[in-house]
Amino acid sequence: MPFAATVLTLYPEMFPGPLGISLAGRALREGLWSLDAVQIRDFATDKHRSVDDTPAGGGAGMVMRADVLASALDSVAPGRPVLAMTPRGAPLTQERVRGLAEGEGVTILCGRFEGIDERLFEAREIEQVSIGDYILSGGEMAALTLLDACIRLLPGVMGAPSSGMDESFETGLLEYPQYTRPATWEGRTIPEVLRSGDHARIEAWRRAQAETDTRLRRPDLWERHEGARVHPPSGAQRRNRNDKS
Repeated sequence: MPFAATVLTLYPEMFPGPLGISLAGRALREGLWSLDAVQIRDFATDKHRSVDDTPAGGGAGMVMRADVLASALDSVAPGRPVLAMTPRGAPLTQERVRGLAEGEGVTILCGRFEGIDERLFEAREIEQVSIGDYILSGGEMAALTLLDACIRLLPGVMGAPSSGMDESFETGLLEYPQYTRPATWEGRTIPEVLRSGDHARIEAWRRAQAETDTRLRRPDLWERHEGARVHPPSGAQRRNRNDKS
């Protein structure tokens, strides 16, 4: 079955948006994945199609209602992970993206206003996800980002099966610097090692560059990478012991 995405939003006209062009758009037309954008207001019960109300306890802005959102969520076929795009969620990682891409699809809830009534998260199994430490106008842009990250990993979307493996975050490191022709540009030349034809030297150089860039630019990522190397998963430890026996 193709990867199926359902997006619950107040602005279904934002989809597929950029996902309708380039690799994702071609994959959508070829049936490698599907998209259904659901209008949350269709599940409101009053004549004004209200989806929000004032915050309990006072304060600025409006809060999305749990009853309306629950009705919208309950209308979607079960069995797929349900994610809510919110700055209060856990940071999205490449590992999580790959896990989602390997499944049957995802249902994404796009928040707006001041947020979502907390009781919805207590009553429904919803994974809260953030794409960064900043605030957007709503969850739609975050949903597009998450879907793009998933779709590019689907079989048949990228040209070469290995294209997605040698990139930032796939190995726990930032990607190494890239170069292409011309060999000299504004007095700057492509590093000699990349022109040497020595694949072992090239691989070692790229690895060293990835480690250096990660350590300098993303010390948080480097710390996690080093921690994973020092303390491998228990399964890997058992495999290593078995290999030595």
